Amino acid sequence: MRFSIMVDTHIDKWDVARYAEELGFDAAFFPDSEMIWSDCYAAMALAAANTKRISLGTGIAAPGVRIAPVTAHSIATINQIAPGRVFLGIGTGHTSMRVLGQDPVSLAELREYVRVVRGLLNGEEVDYTYRDKTRAIKFLHLDRHYINIRDRIPIYIAANGPKAIALTGAIGDGWIVHTAIPDQARSYFAQLRDGAKKAGRAIPTDFHPICHSSVCVLRPGEKLTDDRVINETGAQVTGVLHLVFELWNYLGRKDEMIPPFFANIWDDYLKRVSNYSLPPNAVFRQIHDGHFTFLQPEERRFVTPEAIRAICIVGEPDEIIERIRAIEFLGFKELNMLPPADYQRKVFRDVSELIMPAFR
Repeated sequence: MRFSIMVDTHIDKWDVARYAEELGFDAAFFPDSEMIWSDCYAAMALAAANTKRISLGTGIAAPGVRIAPVTAHSIATINQIAPGRVFLGIGTGHTSMRVLGQDPVSLAELREYVRVVRGLLNGEEVDYTYRDKTRAIKFLHLDRHYINIRDRIPIYIAANGPKAIALTGAIGDGWIVHTAIPDQARSYFAQLRDGAKKAGRAIPTDFHPICHSSVCVLRPGEKLTDDRVINETGAQVTGVLHLVFELWNYLGRKDEMIPPFFANIWDDYLKRVSNYSLPPNAVFRQIHDGHFTFLQPEERRFVTPEAIRAICIVGEPDEIIERIRAIEFLGFKELNMLPPADYQRKVFRDVSELIMPAFR
């Protein structure tokens, strides 16, 4: 089992990647969300120049905010700085698009985007359509090493919905999925295999499934209602709450879409959203204020034990080790974690010292 970190992309957080490398982590993810964080490729470039071993990549890149040739050249530029230790995580862009007040791209758009990026990174000539004009494009000047496509860059697709997971099985080199519930993960793997089968493909042996969550290591006697636990899990819980609300609102406000672990706070959260001061065409800015970065004090009451347990991997060391072994048994090869911005070093150190030795 590999262990990786995700950070709120900050231009100064290349140093967190270096710190994670010292702690023994295998990879560092830098999300691509232009309205809330720094530029992911600038932050990765600094991390690449200041590390030696740790893998670096996007977590995730968003097709809606960069055209495919730009994404291909950007990640290949990082690969020139850190040869062979770069990956591209990509998805429909739920966060990056929603903080623009826009919908994520469709799966058809994602498939086409990956086709172009994969072809370019393979050194191929690719038919590329831009503004209704299709032209055959290919990287030039490769002998001058502006970019590196000699060392293959795997493409990991972020997918939680059935159709997106099936697409990942059909075209991905790996998969990033947010889950901390084994039964849910088991059904996800079935969808992945089914998608591959329908595409006439067997899942490759080097296919890389990544479980994304967050971790909080409890000390003896600590409870899920303790301030430290809420501090270290709160931004992950409320980030999921924001996304669930957006999907619920977009797909017709159907009650069956409300996860059981949010059922007891849902009406209270709807009341909070209804009291936001911005007009409907701008309210997304208040919904996503603090999104996966820090816990808004007014949202602290939504971080309940039920939500923490369902969204994060929390417990004393032996319990966490058992849960990770369970997801490893299902087929995951990596655990990725995104703690709140102000607690990342502490969480990463806890995992490095108290959890990772059991898997080394």
